[in-house]
Formats: sequence, C-alpha cells, structure tokens
Amino acid sequence: MQNYEEIKWIFCPICGNKTRDQIRKDTILINYPLYCPKCKQNSLIAAKDLKITVIKEPDA
Repeated sequence: MQNYEEIKWIFCPICGNKTRDQIRKDTILINYPLYCPKCKQNSLIAAKDLKITVIKEPDA
C-alpha cells in the first residue's frame, strides 16, 4: 500500500495552477518539460526530494 503523504502535485511556475503531473519523494527529474494546461506554457524544471527548481533557458 502506498503512502500518499509522499506524493505531491507539481504546480505551474508561471501561473501557479496545478498541472497533471505528480512526483514522489524518491522522484528525480532533470530537464523535464512541464506543460501547464491552464496557461498553455512549457517550463523546464528539475526536481529532487520534492523540491522543484525552474531552469531558465538562455535567450538565443
């Protein structure tokens, strides 16, 4: 049986709404393209130990 206290929703860093993705405490994401269905924007994130960091893309 899963412990649901370890699961957390990922929120959009642009608009702050809940996305369709969840992470667990042992999830590690590197350069993950996060899509928000509300604001229809893509963000590049990294996640480790339920801490999400937004990766800023350099302007070309």
